[in-house]
Order: sequence, then C-alpha cells, then structure tokens
Amino acid sequence: MSSPICFHGTVILPDRILTGSNVTIEDGLIVSVGRLKPKGIPLIEGPYISPGYIDLHVHGGAGADYMDGTTVAVRIANRAHLQRGTTTLFPTTTTGSNAELERMLTACAEVREQWTVDHGARIAGVHFYGPYFAPDKVGCHSLEGRRDPDEAEYERFFAMGLIRIATCAAELPGAVEFYQAARRRRCLITCGHSDATWTEMDAAFKAGVRHVDHFWCAMSSVASLRARYGTPMRGSMEQFVLSHREMSTEVIADGCHLSPELLNFAYQMKGADRLCLVTDANRAMGMPPGQYRFGPSDTGAMFESDGKVGFVPGKGLASSVVALDTMVRNMKAATKATLHDVIRMASLTPAERAGIAKETGSLEAGKRADILVLNHQLEVMRVFAGGAEYKPD
Repeated sequence: MSSPICFHGTVILPDRILTGSNVTIEDGLIVSVGRLKPKGIPLIEGPYISPGYIDLHVHGGAGADYMDGTTVAVRIANRAHLQRGTTTLFPTTTTGSNAELERMLTACAEVREQWTVDHGARIAGVHFYGPYFAPDKVGCHSLEGRRDPDEAEYERFFAMGLIRIATCAAELPGAVEFYQAARRRRCLITCGHSDATWTEMDAAFKAGVRHVDHFWCAMSSVASLRARYGTPMRGSMEQFVLSHREMSTEVIADGCHLSPELLNFAYQMKGADRLCLVTDANRAMGMPPGQYRFGPSDTGAMFESDGKVGFVPGKGLASSVVALDTMVRNMKAATKATLHDVIRMASLTPAERAGIAKETGSLEAGKRADILVLNHQLEVMRVFAGGAEYKPD
C-alpha cells in the first residue's frame, strides 16, 4: 500500500489539455483526473503533467544493447530510457544467431519478472525485429545474422510468451506463415527492412500486418522497385501505408533521419492515432561520440556516433542515439501537431498498437501511474513508473 499523491499543473490528455488540473494516484494507479484538488495529500507541481512515454522500437542505450543478452545490459539500457521519460518499452532484436536471440529473450524475461522501478523502464514485451530482413535492406545490422523465416525457430521463440511485436520483410519466402503465427499470438505484426511491392504488402495485410517500421527508413520506394523490376513503376510500402487507414507506422524524430517537412507530412497523412514516435536507439544513446557495435557486443556490426546520430561512414545512418524526450521536443518544434497529439504519439498510440492501452498510455483513472513532470521546454523533470519515483544514482 502506498500513500496518495496529487500532481498539479497543465494535464496532457490524448485529445486535449487541461490547465490548472490534477492527477491523483494511490497504490500505483491513477484514481482521478480533473480540476478538483484533493485535500491533505502531498502535492507535486509542474508546468506539464504527462503520461509516461512508450517505445515500440529500441535497441539499447548507455553503452548496452539488448542483444548483449545479459540482465545487466538490459537494466543499463532500461535505466537510461526511464531517466529520459520512457516508462514502458519493447526491447528490440537485431539480426543474429539463434543462440544470441535466445539469450536476449531470456534476459528480458528475467528482468521483466523481477522488475522494480530501480531497474528502469518496464518491459511490456519484446519486439522480435531481426533477423528476417530482406538481403538488400539490412541497413546497419549484421548481414551475417540475416535469414529467411524459419518456422521451427520462430515458433520456439513465440512459445516463450514474451514477443508482443513481430517484424518480417513481406517479400521473403515464409513471410505470410510468420505473420499468421504472430497473429495467432495477438502480436502487433509489422513489415520492416523490406523492399516489398504493393502486391506483397497486400498479401501481408491479408495475413495480419497492420504496421510498418520507421517510415522511409530501410523500406521500399517507387525508385527502389523500379531498380528491382523496371517499368511500369510499382506502388511501394509508402503508398500502401498511406492509402490504408488501418495501417500505422513510426517516425524517428531525432532531427537527422527525417526533415521537418517529412515529419509533418507523416503526421498530416496518418494522424496522431496511427503515427508513433520511436527512438530506434542503439547503445550509443547517452554516450560520447565514437565507434560502437550494433547488436551483440562481440559480433554486432560496427557503426559510429557523432553524438547526434549513428552512421556507417560512406553508407548511411545507423539508428538514433537520443531518447523519446528528444523526439517529443523535435516533433513539437518541427510540425504543426498540437502538444496533446505529440504526447499521444509517444504514449497512447503506441500503447494502442501494442495492445497495452488498458494498462497504460494515458492519464486515466484505473491505469497504471506512469507519469512525467515536464517543464515548459518539455524536458523531463521527474519520472514516476507504477507510482514510484525513479531517482537515478
């Protein structure tokens, strides 16, 4: 049992802003939201009271990658993200061997089971992302760890009960069967690192795909499909996603991956209820510029960080090196999105897409008390996860 606490300030709801309002919590849950201020309980004031952020697509931080496959690495990364406002996340796999993937899933399961606020952000599930990428869309991930879907492999991983988001390139042999298996387990099913055509995306859609990873990054375009098939030119993942209301996607709003006009275009086309902010952050998040490995510490592909973004010299970008708090500030500054829409894209929308919106994602009575106190610049001042304040060492 924990004593009640009242947060007072401008409360950010999914569809509006409540000035001079209150969020009261007790025993780790939100018990009320509104203008009535309870008497006789501790008061925490701030310019903005926001739901905690939720990251669907994140590889690590503070020098650790989830694919390091240890509970130590998982907690290091989780603490780094919680400190910056991400209260819930989905550790995301890269390409790698069967054994490396199993170690990652096992470590995440152990951390999830033993969670306390001191361990960092809460793990809601794992995003099974690599290794089922198209050979020509591997990006900064290790090509050696890429392969086509293997039923025995993925069924064994699904049976662990931890995977909540499942990605596969739509054009790979066995992709439809993978999607169907993920659908049976009620995962958010996604297509990523893919050069899929409209026809291949349509088959994926019929098999359950309703999301594509990091829009415009490592995905097909009309130009890439012309190089693959010639003329007549074909519709790509971009056109398919924009033409189907049911499809959602993500943007990396770090200021390096996408220009302001693309961020604004994605927001205008998909809306705040179908667009998620994600970090795709790697182990260089919060670390000084230098060389790092993407994926397992001994076999992952090398990349560089300049402190603003990850990149492979001469080849392109390699994931982000900043957290969701930066994405939120950038999205607000770069687009016409309202503040409540920007926060929604970092909280309720990812919660809805991942099937955890009954538990978290918005400031609503009955939900978990995952709450941020933000200043006027949308910088994170205080973080509460499950009603407990996180106080980094």
